[in-house]
Amino acid sequence: MTSERGSTASIRRYVRSEVFPTPFCAGCGHGILLGAILRAIDELGWDMENMLFVSGIGCSGWIPSPHFVADTLHTTHGRPVAFAIGAKLFNPELRVVVIGGDGDLASIGGNHLIHAARRDIDLTVICANNGVYGMTGGQVTPTTPLGARTATTPAGNLDRPFDLCRLVEAAGATYVARYSVYQVRLLIRALKRALEHRGFAFVEVLST
Repeated sequence: MTSERGSTASIRRYVRSEVFPTPFCAGCGHGILLGAILRAIDELGWDMENMLFVSGIGCSGWIPSPHFVADTLHTTHGRPVAFAIGAKLFNPELRVVVIGGDGDLASIGGNHLIHAARRDIDLTVICANNGVYGMTGGQVTPTTPLGARTATTPAGNLDRPFDLCRLVEAAGATYVARYSVYQVRLLIRALKRALEHRGFAFVEVLST
């Protein structure tokens, strides 16, 4: 243990220790993403008193709430971007971060996502993309790979998946990045850049 920025000891102040271990299933990458987000904030030296984390329904909604020692807004399915826009408009000085899944952001909340990108709203949106509705049984989503078998596509997915980075870039996002939870250092660097970016920043995180 060290006191260096980004170390386990350093980020403890951001985490509610009473809720660990996390509720994520064995093998899920969301816990790695949780740690990467906190390390990015810690390496920037930010005070979470000035931050709001907004999430929707789904496995990804458990990343900030209840784990982060911060203000969190756990919203209805597909609506975290809409709630986040409201919070940002009410308090423009607030650093607002949306954490959602592919079903939450790209399916049910897809319209909110593309219009927030189009308007270049000053938000950081982090999409934990595992290619399915993980919490409710593994149904197909707009990012499920072609041919993949899910609970609702037992013969294989027939629809081409969205490329979320290309989608939001085409809509007008001014910072876009994609990494997997395997690429932790690169992911942390991208998250830091997204958090510091003025305008709509989108980070897609491929999570097992």
